[in-house]
Amino acid sequence: MSLTDILSPSDIAAALRDCQAPDSFSPKKFFQISGMSKKTSSQLKEIFRILDNDQSGFIEEDELKYFLQRFECGARVLTASETKTFLAAADHDGDGKIGAEEFQEMVQS
Repeated sequence: MSLTDILSPSDIAAALRDCQAPDSFSPKKFFQISGMSKKTSSQLKEIFRILDNDQSGFIEEDELKYFLQRFECGARVLTASETKTFLAAADHDGDGKIGAEEFQEMVQS
């Protein structure tokens, strides 16, 4: 399964266009524009599995910087500042990585 099986390609493209400039990425805005914030819990779990590149059950900081590239291979890498801000916003238990439940909470809140 790919992200375009769950999310509209045009919504993904619009979300990526919105954050093309370095340090312009806002997770909340990206989730809204891409349509992720309207998805069901099971769809978000599937999106999480796709984003969890090493299938560890967590999205770690080094995976997070390539977040946009999981949606489109030509997309930019998140800056160090964006990556740290994204991680801090989602990592509720402070273990330095984002679990499936943390991801779902962030997208749906």
